[in-house]
Amino acid sequence: MGNIFSKTALLAMGRSCLDALFPPGCPRCGEEVDRVGALCPDCWPSLDFISDPLCHICGIPFEYSQGEAALCGACIAAPPPYAGLRSALHYNEASRAMVLSFKHGDRSDRAPTFAAWMKRAGRDLLEQSEMVAPVPLHPSRLIKRRYNQSALLASGIAKGTGLDLAQDLLVRTRATASQGNYSAKGRVRNVRGAFAVNTRWQPHIEGKTVLLVDDVLTTGATVEACTRSLLSQGVTAVNVLTLCRVVQPASLNI
Repeated sequence: MGNIFSKTALLAMGRSCLDALFPPGCPRCGEEVDRVGALCPDCWPSLDFISDPLCHICGIPFEYSQGEAALCGACIAAPPPYAGLRSALHYNEASRAMVLSFKHGDRSDRAPTFAAWMKRAGRDLLEQSEMVAPVPLHPSRLIKRRYNQSALLASGIAKGTGLDLAQDLLVRTRATASQGNYSAKGRVRNVRGAFAVNTRWQPHIEGKTVLLVDDVLTTGATVEACTRSLLSQGVTAVNVLTLCRVVQPASLNI
Protein backbone atom coordinates (compact mmCIF):
# COMPACT_ATOMS: atom_id res chain seq x y z
CA MET A 1 0.00 0.00 0.00
CA GLY A 2 2.87 2.31 0.95
CA ASN A 3 4.62 1.67 -2.34
CA ILE A 4 1.45 2.43 -4.32
CA PHE A 5 0.92 5.63 -2.34
CA SER A 6 4.53 6.68 -2.84
CA LYS A 7 4.30 6.12 -6.61
CA THR A 8 1.03 8.08 -6.80
CA ALA A 9 2.49 10.89 -4.71
CA LEU A 10 5.58 11.07 -6.92
CA LEU A 11 3.51 11.22 -10.09
CA ALA A 12 1.36 14.00 -8.63
CA MET A 13 4.49 15.90 -7.56
CA GLY A 14 5.93 15.51 -11.05
CA ARG A 15 2.77 16.88 -12.64
CA SER A 16 2.80 19.84 -10.24
CA CYS A 17 6.40 20.65 -11.14
CA LEU A 18 5.65 20.46 -14.87
CA ASP A 19 2.59 22.69 -14.45
CA ALA A 20 4.72 25.22 -12.57
CA LEU A 21 7.38 25.24 -15.29
CA PHE A 22 4.96 24.98 -18.24
CA PRO A 23 1.50 26.22 -17.16
CA PRO A 24 -1.30 24.45 -19.07
CA GLY A 25 -2.96 26.50 -21.78
CA CYS A 26 -6.51 26.68 -23.11
CA PRO A 27 -6.69 24.29 -26.09
CA ARG A 28 -8.31 26.99 -28.21
CA CYS A 29 -6.43 30.23 -27.46
CA GLY A 30 -3.48 29.17 -25.31
CA GLU A 31 -4.44 31.36 -22.34
CA GLU A 32 -3.15 29.96 -19.04
CA VAL A 33 -5.70 27.71 -17.28
CA ASP A 34 -5.69 25.76 -14.02
CA ARG A 35 -5.46 22.26 -15.53
CA VAL A 36 -4.64 20.50 -18.76
CA GLY A 37 -7.62 20.35 -21.13
CA ALA A 38 -9.59 23.14 -19.44
CA LEU A 39 -11.03 25.94 -21.55
CA CYS A 40 -10.58 29.55 -20.49
CA PRO A 41 -13.69 31.60 -19.51
CA ASP A 42 -13.69 33.41 -22.88
CA CYS A 43 -13.46 30.29 -25.04
CA TRP A 44 -15.83 28.03 -23.11
CA PRO A 45 -19.07 29.75 -24.26
CA SER A 46 -17.86 30.02 -27.87
CA LEU A 47 -17.48 26.26 -28.37
CA ASP A 48 -20.74 24.42 -29.04
CA PHE A 49 -20.52 20.84 -27.74
CA ILE A 50 -23.00 18.37 -29.21
CA SER A 51 -25.23 16.47 -26.81
CA ASP A 52 -28.53 14.56 -26.75
CA PRO A 53 -31.05 14.43 -28.30
CA LEU A 54 -29.42 13.04 -31.45
CA CYS A 55 -30.23 10.93 -34.46
CA HIS A 56 -29.49 7.34 -33.41
CA ILE A 57 -27.42 6.70 -36.56
CA CYS A 58 -25.76 9.85 -37.87
CA GLY A 59 -25.68 11.74 -34.56
CA ILE A 60 -27.06 15.00 -35.93
CA PRO A 61 -28.59 16.96 -33.02
CA PHE A 62 -32.36 17.38 -32.74
CA GLU A 63 -33.95 20.56 -31.42
CA TYR A 64 -36.07 18.47 -29.07
CA SER A 65 -36.35 14.78 -28.16
CA GLN A 66 -37.82 12.54 -30.84
CA GLY A 67 -37.91 9.46 -28.59
CA GLU A 68 -35.43 6.68 -27.98
CA ALA A 69 -33.38 5.56 -31.02
CA ALA A 70 -35.10 8.17 -33.22
CA LEU A 71 -33.74 8.73 -36.72
CA CYS A 72 -33.47 11.91 -38.76
CA GLY A 73 -35.24 12.18 -42.11
CA ALA A 74 -32.01 11.70 -44.08
CA CYS A 75 -31.15 8.42 -42.34
CA ILE A 76 -34.69 7.13 -42.82
CA ALA A 77 -34.64 7.98 -46.52
CA ALA A 78 -31.12 6.72 -47.24
CA PRO A 79 -29.33 5.00 -44.33
CA PRO A 80 -25.56 5.62 -44.42
CA PRO A 81 -23.17 2.65 -44.63
CA TYR A 82 -21.83 3.18 -41.10
CA ALA A 83 -23.75 1.92 -38.05
CA GLY A 84 -23.36 5.04 -35.92
CA LEU A 85 -21.64 8.42 -35.95
CA ARG A 86 -20.91 10.87 -33.14
CA SER A 87 -19.05 14.19 -32.96
CA ALA A 88 -17.89 16.25 -30.01
CA LEU A 89 -18.38 19.77 -31.38
CA HIS A 90 -20.24 21.87 -33.91
CA TYR A 91 -17.84 23.12 -36.58
CA ASN A 92 -18.15 26.91 -36.32
CA GLU A 93 -15.81 29.89 -36.40
CA ALA A 94 -14.59 29.20 -32.85
CA SER A 95 -13.84 25.51 -33.33
CA ARG A 96 -12.51 26.09 -36.86
CA ALA A 97 -9.57 28.15 -35.58
CA MET A 98 -8.80 25.48 -33.01
CA VAL A 99 -8.96 22.63 -35.53
CA LEU A 100 -6.82 24.42 -38.11
CA SER A 101 -4.07 25.11 -35.57
CA PHE A 102 -4.15 21.43 -34.62
CA LYS A 103 -4.23 20.26 -38.22
CA HIS A 104 -1.78 22.68 -39.87
CA GLY A 105 -0.13 24.61 -37.04
CA ASP A 106 1.87 21.88 -35.29
CA ARG A 107 -0.39 21.92 -32.23
CA SER A 108 -0.31 18.15 -31.87
CA ASP A 109 -0.08 18.65 -28.09
CA ARG A 110 -3.83 19.27 -28.10
CA ALA A 111 -4.66 15.76 -29.33
CA PRO A 112 -5.13 14.22 -25.82
CA THR A 113 -7.66 16.91 -24.87
CA PHE A 114 -9.58 16.52 -28.13
CA ALA A 115 -9.53 12.73 -27.78
CA ALA A 116 -11.01 13.03 -24.27
CA TRP A 117 -13.86 15.18 -25.63
CA MET A 118 -14.47 12.63 -28.38
CA LYS A 119 -14.54 9.74 -25.91
CA ARG A 120 -17.31 11.46 -23.98
CA ALA A 121 -19.28 12.15 -27.16
CA GLY A 122 -18.87 8.61 -28.50
CA ARG A 123 -19.01 6.51 -25.33
CA ASP A 124 -21.84 4.37 -26.76
CA LEU A 125 -19.83 3.69 -29.94
CA LEU A 126 -16.72 2.78 -27.94
CA GLU A 127 -18.71 0.10 -26.14
CA GLN A 128 -19.80 -1.41 -29.46
CA SER A 129 -16.39 -1.35 -31.17
CA GLU A 130 -13.34 -3.62 -31.11
CA MET A 131 -10.78 -1.73 -33.17
CA VAL A 132 -9.88 1.94 -33.66
CA ALA A 133 -8.52 3.23 -36.98
CA PRO A 134 -7.93 6.74 -38.38
CA VAL A 135 -8.84 8.11 -41.79
CA PRO A 136 -5.45 7.96 -43.54
CA LEU A 137 -3.46 10.64 -45.32
CA HIS A 138 -1.76 10.00 -48.63
CA PRO A 139 2.03 9.58 -48.09
CA SER A 140 2.76 12.76 -50.06
CA ARG A 141 0.51 14.81 -47.80
CA LEU A 142 1.82 13.08 -44.68
CA ILE A 143 5.40 14.06 -45.60
CA LYS A 144 4.33 17.66 -46.07
CA ARG A 145 2.27 17.84 -42.85
CA ARG A 146 4.59 15.56 -40.82
CA TYR A 147 1.75 13.96 -38.87
CA ASN A 148 -1.78 12.67 -39.42
CA GLN A 149 -4.07 14.54 -37.04
CA SER A 150 -6.69 11.77 -37.25
CA ALA A 151 -4.07 9.19 -36.25
CA LEU A 152 -3.17 11.25 -33.16
CA LEU A 153 -6.85 11.38 -32.20
CA ALA A 154 -7.28 7.64 -32.78
CA SER A 155 -4.29 6.90 -30.55
CA GLY A 156 -5.71 9.05 -27.75
CA ILE A 157 -9.14 7.44 -28.07
CA ALA A 158 -7.75 3.89 -27.98
CA LYS A 159 -5.66 4.60 -24.89
CA GLY A 160 -7.26 3.16 -21.78
CA THR A 161 -10.22 1.61 -23.62
CA GLY A 162 -8.84 -1.86 -24.35
CA LEU A 163 -9.64 -1.42 -28.04
CA ASP A 164 -7.03 -2.49 -30.60
CA LEU A 165 -5.37 0.44 -32.37
CA ALA A 166 -4.82 -0.12 -36.10
CA GLN A 167 -3.09 3.06 -37.27
CA ASP A 168 -2.51 1.73 -40.81
CA LEU A 169 -5.69 -0.30 -41.24
CA LEU A 170 -6.68 1.92 -44.17
CA VAL A 171 -4.43 3.36 -46.88
CA ARG A 172 -5.00 6.01 -49.53
CA THR A 173 -4.58 4.44 -52.93
CA ARG A 174 -4.23 7.80 -54.65
CA ALA A 175 -3.70 11.43 -53.74
CA THR A 176 -6.90 13.47 -53.70
CA ALA A 177 -7.40 17.21 -53.80
CA SER A 178 -8.65 18.91 -50.64
CA GLN A 179 -12.34 18.20 -50.08
CA GLY A 180 -12.87 21.91 -49.38
CA ASN A 181 -12.52 22.54 -53.11
CA TYR A 182 -15.65 20.57 -54.04
CA SER A 183 -19.43 20.57 -53.77
CA ALA A 184 -21.17 17.72 -51.93
CA LYS A 185 -21.39 15.63 -55.10
CA GLY A 186 -17.86 16.56 -56.06
CA ARG A 187 -16.57 15.33 -52.70
CA VAL A 188 -18.10 11.92 -53.32
CA ARG A 189 -16.42 11.70 -56.73
CA ASN A 190 -13.12 12.98 -55.33
CA VAL A 191 -12.75 10.15 -52.77
CA ARG A 192 -14.41 7.34 -54.74
CA GLY A 193 -11.98 4.41 -54.77
CA ALA A 194 -9.36 6.40 -52.84
CA PHE A 195 -9.19 4.07 -49.84
CA ALA A 196 -8.31 0.41 -49.36
CA VAL A 197 -7.69 -1.96 -46.47
CA ASN A 198 -4.00 -2.59 -45.80
CA THR A 199 -3.33 -6.18 -46.86
CA ARG A 200 -1.51 -7.00 -43.63
CA TRP A 201 -4.70 -6.34 -41.67
CA GLN A 202 -7.08 -8.36 -43.84
CA PRO A 203 -6.70 -11.64 -41.87
CA HIS A 204 -7.53 -9.83 -38.61
CA ILE A 205 -10.68 -7.82 -39.41
CA GLU A 206 -13.21 -10.49 -40.38
CA GLY A 207 -16.32 -10.05 -38.23
CA LYS A 208 -14.92 -7.04 -36.34
CA THR A 209 -16.57 -3.72 -35.54
CA VAL A 210 -14.24 -0.81 -36.34
CA LEU A 211 -14.35 2.69 -34.88
CA LEU A 212 -13.22 5.08 -37.65
CA VAL A 213 -11.75 8.39 -36.44
CA ASP A 214 -11.50 11.71 -38.29
CA ASP A 215 -11.15 15.37 -37.33
CA VAL A 216 -14.02 17.12 -39.17
CA LEU A 217 -17.18 15.78 -40.80
CA THR A 218 -18.73 17.93 -43.52
CA THR A 219 -20.79 15.98 -46.08
CA GLY A 220 -19.59 12.58 -44.84
CA ALA A 221 -18.15 11.58 -48.22
CA THR A 222 -14.74 10.61 -46.82
CA VAL A 223 -15.95 8.48 -43.90
CA GLU A 224 -18.54 6.80 -46.14
CA ALA A 225 -15.85 5.88 -48.68
CA CYS A 226 -13.67 4.47 -45.88
CA THR A 227 -16.63 2.59 -44.42
CA ARG A 228 -17.44 0.91 -47.71
CA SER A 229 -13.83 -0.21 -48.11
CA LEU A 230 -13.87 -1.78 -44.65
CA LEU A 231 -17.22 -3.52 -45.15
CA SER A 232 -16.09 -4.92 -48.48
CA GLN A 233 -13.23 -6.73 -46.72
CA GLY A 234 -15.28 -8.52 -44.08
CA VAL A 235 -15.70 -5.93 -41.32
CA THR A 236 -19.13 -6.47 -39.74
CA ALA A 237 -19.86 -2.83 -38.86
CA VAL A 238 -18.19 0.58 -38.80
CA ASN A 239 -18.81 3.35 -36.29
CA VAL A 240 -17.48 6.87 -36.87
CA LEU A 241 -16.21 9.37 -34.31
CA THR A 242 -15.10 12.90 -35.23
CA LEU A 243 -13.93 15.91 -33.30
CA CYS A 244 -16.24 18.35 -35.13
CA ARG A 245 -19.05 18.26 -37.63
CA VAL A 246 -20.84 20.76 -39.82
CA VAL A 247 -24.49 20.79 -38.75
CA GLN A 248 -25.74 23.64 -40.91
CA PRO A 249 -24.45 24.38 -44.43
CA ALA A 250 -21.42 26.59 -44.07
CA SER A 251 -18.83 28.14 -46.37
CA LEU A 252 -15.84 27.31 -44.18
CA ASN A 253 -12.56 26.15 -45.66
CA ILE A 254 -11.20 23.00 -44.00
